[in-house]
Amino acid sequence: MGEFIMENRMILAIETSCDETAAAIIRNGSDIVSNVVASQIESHKRFGGVVPEIASRHHVEQITIVIEEALKQANIVPADLDAVAVTEGPGLVGALLIGINAAKAFAFAHNLPIIGVHHIAGHIYANALIQPMEFPLLALVVSGGHTELVYMKEHGSFEVIGETRDDAAGEAYDKVARVLNLPYPGGPRIDQLAHEGQEAVAFPRVWLEEGSYDFSFSGLKSAVINYKHNMDQRGETISPAAVAKGFQDSVVEVLTAKTLRAAREYQVKQVIAAGGVAANKGLRTSLEHVFVEEGIPFFVPPLKLCTDNAAMIGAVAAQMFEAGIRGNLTMNGRPGMELHSWTE
Repeated sequence: MGEFIMENRMILAIETSCDETAAAIIRNGSDIVSNVVASQIESHKRFGGVVPEIASRHHVEQITIVIEEALKQANIVPADLDAVAVTEGPGLVGALLIGINAAKAFAFAHNLPIIGVHHIAGHIYANALIQPMEFPLLALVVSGGHTELVYMKEHGSFEVIGETRDDAAGEAYDKVARVLNLPYPGGPRIDQLAHEGQEAVAFPRVWLEEGSYDFSFSGLKSAVINYKHNMDQRGETISPAAVAKGFQDSVVEVLTAKTLRAAREYQVKQVIAAGGVAANKGLRTSLEHVFVEEGIPFFVPPLKLCTDNAAMIGAVAAQMFEAGIRGNLTMNGRPGMELHSWTE
C-alpha cells in the first residue's frame, strides 16, 4: 500500500490524552496549517507530576479556545473541513473524555465524520509531517508512558515487537529526577545534567533474555535510588551530573542497541524515533550515529512534534480517512487502548 493521493483534505485534530490541550488543522496528511498547544506544565510542577483531576479541569477550560484558535490560524471555517479526528486512547480517562466529547459535539454540529486515533500511532506519524514514510520501517516509541519497538510493513500496519515490561523510559526519567530533587518535568533536566557530567556512575544495563526486544527500566531506577540511599547513609555527597550521566548512558545504550538489532533483523528501509523522550539529545545523537554507520535512513521529528500535539493525530487520521475508516458518536475514552493495525 503506497501513499494515498489526497486532494486538499482538511482535518481538524484534537489531542487531550494527558496534560496538553491541543488542536490542529492538517491538510493532505502532511501539511500543518495550524498547530495549537496549551501546556499545563506550570500547574503540575508543584506536584512533581501530572494530577489527573487538575489536567481534566484545564482541558475543560481550554478545549474550546484551542479549537477556535486552530481554525483562526488556519483561516478556515468548519465548512472547509472534511473530518474531525481525536485521540481515543490510551491516556488519562478524564482527560481523553474532554477531547472526545468536544470532537463529537463539533462533528455533530457541522455534520462531519469523526475518526478515533491511537495516541502512539500519532507519535509515530509525527514523522509523516516531516518526510514521507518508507516501508518497511521500524519505529522506536519512547514517552512518559510507553517504550515500544513497532514494525510497520505499510500504512496502518503496526506490529509491536518489543515493549517495556515495567517502567517506561520517560517514567524512569521522571522518577530519577525526583530522587535528584530536580524540578518537573524531570526528563529534560536529566538530559541537560548528563551532558554536563564529566564522569558517570556505573549503573547496570538490563538486556533481558537473549533475542528479546523488550525493555525493563525498573531495575535501573532502583539502582539509582539505592546508590543515593547508600551515599546518604555514609554521609557522602553525590554528584547529580554523574548520576544523571550514568543513568542516561544506560538507557540510551539499551535503546540504541535493541533498535539497531531489530532494524537489521527486519531489514527495514527507514528507522524513526517518536514520543517525548525522542526529544532527548543523548538518545537522538546515539541513534543518528549508529544508523549513519549502518547506512539506514534515520529520522526524528523536531522537538515540538515529539511532545504531545494534535498535528500528529491529524497525520494518522488522514491515512485512516482515505482508507475509509470512520468512528461514530458512541465513541468513548479508552485509557488502555492497544495499538492495532487497521489494514487487517
